[in-house]
Amino acid sequence: METAKAAGARRSATGLAASVLRAVAAAILAGAVLWICSGIVAPSSAWAADAEQAVQDAEIDISADGDAARMEGCDFAVEGFECSRTGSSRDIDGLSYGYTYRLSGTDRVAVVNTADYAVLFIPRTVADEFGIEDEGSSQVQEIKTYLAALDENFSTGVNPLASQEEWKVLIADVEGAEGASLAVGDATFTFGREISEDRFYVTVEGPDDAFDVKSEVRPAQMDSGRLVPAEGAVIAQKGGSLEQLGEFLATMDYSPLWVTLKTCGVAIVFVFFLGLAAAYFTLRISKRAQDIFDTVFTIPMVLPPTVCGFLLLSALGRNTAFGRFFQEIGFPLVFSWQATVIAAVVVAFPLMYRSARGAFESLDPNMLDAARTLGWSNGRIFMRLMLPLAWSSIASGTVLAFARALGEFGCTLFLAGNQLGSTRTIPIAIYFEWMNGNTEATWFWTIVLLVFSFLVILFINLWSRHTTRYRQKSSHEGRSPKPRRNGTRGGGRRRNAKGLREDGTGSADVLGEGVA
Repeated sequence: METAKAAGARRSATGLAASVLRAVAAAILAGAVLWICSGIVAPSSAWAADAEQAVQDAEIDISADGDAARMEGCDFAVEGFECSRTGSSRDIDGLSYGYTYRLSGTDRVAVVNTADYAVLFIPRTVADEFGIEDEGSSQVQEIKTYLAALDENFSTGVNPLASQEEWKVLIADVEGAEGASLAVGDATFTFGREISEDRFYVTVEGPDDAFDVKSEVRPAQMDSGRLVPAEGAVIAQKGGSLEQLGEFLATMDYSPLWVTLKTCGVAIVFVFFLGLAAAYFTLRISKRAQDIFDTVFTIPMVLPPTVCGFLLLSALGRNTAFGRFFQEIGFPLVFSWQATVIAAVVVAFPLMYRSARGAFESLDPNMLDAARTLGWSNGRIFMRLMLPLAWSSIASGTVLAFARALGEFGCTLFLAGNQLGSTRTIPIAIYFEWMNGNTEATWFWTIVLLVFSFLVILFINLWSRHTTRYRQKSSHEGRSPKPRRNGTRGGGRRRNAKGLREDGTGSADVLGEGVA
């Protein structure tokens, strides 16, 4: 007969199983309802589905370098495609234009993709050339498909253009330097705006300066390209691996490498002498003053590089008297090559300073005092005694400082910006090439930095091993021979208690008298 306790357990298990089955059935029913509602209430855009399908089915013939495309049955093709993953909120010539993208020319179709919609601009001259009458024409749909396919082929972004459902289309003339504008909600999109001579931009502005475009509009990327007749488009095909590598290396822009090497070469000279001078200076002041100066000299190593860049920009910017003075004499300290050197010196200096000071502190002070008693000046002691003895640590600190300057990113970007051929160093090139979807260039510069880092670490290890062996060898060569355990030192001579020296035969000499 079943006990009451067993019956209760059985009923509890049965109830639990029934609850689980009801929950599963409810989940299945809710999923079916949501699926049906999503198909009725929020159907996906027909164009977005067609564009994604076109890309997946390779209906568009895209060139090997990803900057041109041609589609079967279309009268025009796209060449010179460019994708800008990030814009800029920085003032241009002292004026704010909201959020800006650089545009190569006013004869290009361009689209700004945001979180909620895309704004497509077609110049009136281009529309007239290819018979584009209004935003509902089939040619506009083909332009959308082209840009979406090139955008996806160029880079896989977090907000691909092919998935955008809502499009705003502007077909207009670029009227002088003001460009062509379209208002979407509180934001105004202006295409082909000539802010400075022969420099055109796409700007996104709000109704006033308090309007934050990045948070309100959330622009993702700007794509642009030229429409050309389909029969005249050049669609480069992919060759073999070696051929692709050779073409990539032949067309690569190596200016970031030269800017980086030039910047690090000049910066390491300043870092070397400033680090030695600071280390020597802190050794000759009081302990309390040492703590203060040591903190000041070391703090750039603790602060994030962006904070260092912000502080330098606040101190050396064009709005300060110091920055304006150098600007007037033709030697700008910000957004110039000089700024890259300043940034590299600031972030690399603490490594050189700490290495030199540690090396100087490890020297025997009695040896330095002995040199002073011989009449050596402080300069001679530093050059002839301190530097040679501490040179191993100083050399390692110099190499480490060079490596730190080589990999500097945040402070340089803040203070010098990203100007191709002038301030774009390798770390900045890696970031912007990746943001612009150029994966091959990103990997190239990453490998270059990895090789540099490997060589730096290898050099430090080899140098340390060499100096360690040298010191061990010198220590063994300068060591006194051990005394013999079964005899006396000095040919068997020893002193007796009376201060006499006895030989093995028992004869003795009186010390200091020279008597045999």
